[in-house]
Amino acid sequence: MGATKRLALAQAVNSVGGGAFYASSALFFTRVVGLSVAEVGFALTLAWAVGAVAGVPLGQLADRFGARRIAVALAVVTAGALALFPVVRSWPAFLAAACLYTSGQSGLQAARQALLAGLVEPERRVRVRAALQSVLNAGLAVGAGLGAVALHLDTPAAYLTVFAVDAAGFLVAALVLLGLPEVVVRVSGPKRAGVLRDRPYAVVALLNAIILLYMPMLSLVIPLWIVQRTEAPAWVVGALFVLNTGAVVVGQVRLARGVTDLRTAVRSVRRGGVLLLVSCGVFALSEGRGAWVAVAVLVVAAAVQVVGEMFHGAGSWEIGFGLAPADKQGQYQGFYGTGTAVARTVGPLLLTTLVLGGGAWGWLALGGLFLAAAPAMGPAVRVASAPGDLDRSEKSLASVDGTR
Repeated sequence: MGATKRLALAQAVNSVGGGAFYASSALFFTRVVGLSVAEVGFALTLAWAVGAVAGVPLGQLADRFGARRIAVALAVVTAGALALFPVVRSWPAFLAAACLYTSGQSGLQAARQALLAGLVEPERRVRVRAALQSVLNAGLAVGAGLGAVALHLDTPAAYLTVFAVDAAGFLVAALVLLGLPEVVVRVSGPKRAGVLRDRPYAVVALLNAIILLYMPMLSLVIPLWIVQRTEAPAWVVGALFVLNTGAVVVGQVRLARGVTDLRTAVRSVRRGGVLLLVSCGVFALSEGRGAWVAVAVLVVAAAVQVVGEMFHGAGSWEIGFGLAPADKQGQYQGFYGTGTAVARTVGPLLLTTLVLGGGAWGWLALGGLFLAAAPAMGPAVRVASAPGDLDRSEKSLASVDGTR
């Protein structure tokens, strides 16, 4: 089995368990463990903040000791964290298990990205990453179906089965990743400073985190908006999730084909920002409409949003890989990946305040954030890249078992 297929298989088994976990775990923590909604939310916010911080040092370990070795270890650690959740019965214990889980997830993502950077030629990375994203969404959809079954049954045994499936997925992923060759990094030239001293890259990562606010927009704000501010029936929430997931499965690889270097990556991010702005404007139009008109407007808005999401994803992956030194992909991917944790931590409060509190003007303000961050990515990338690098991706200095 080739490296790309192994990476895809590992992604698939993880995402099925993850989809089931995300769909049903909150009710387990509140109904079975006995925590309040506020306690769960606060603990998860703290845990994702810890995970964001842990991503860089864990990525650095991947650079030093080998991305495959660290990825396998962190997959096992994350499975262990999932095994702890069913036995916790207090808030401190839940927080500790959640921090272990998010740290393992963040570090595993950084190590996997470093693996991809070391095993796949620079010109193919975005296409492979797009294929992995398609696999991820397909697996999440299947997993969400399993989670829905657990929610329907609503028994401790059903929830425990979800945790077992998710933990088993990480263990299977670890076995799959063991079959990959180790990435051996060869460093030439003077030693380069770490990512925490790379201010231009930090600016790029910050702009990317702002655009990633579409994540809580999709998972939290849009469902609340539909239920509280429109006449559309509640089932539309599920329909829009299916639309988003299916579109990424079908379209992400196709849209990623146009991204071949930093220049086309910047263009793709810019297009994504414009489309996200348009989608915010269309979502705002759904308020005050009749039920079926609101449904039609929401579907159009969600369709525009997911295309913008895919354009941003393709460009963002190329930028994250292309600006990172070849011998420090682990720590750079760990830092770049904090954008997801930042969006998950800051986004819910910011977006609910903006959109649910401000209505149509709040939607336009959110769209303005997207429109401000996306065009700024071009100048930021120019500063972060060496002269002349904007028309090409970085050339990897990594080798696999000494050969390419």
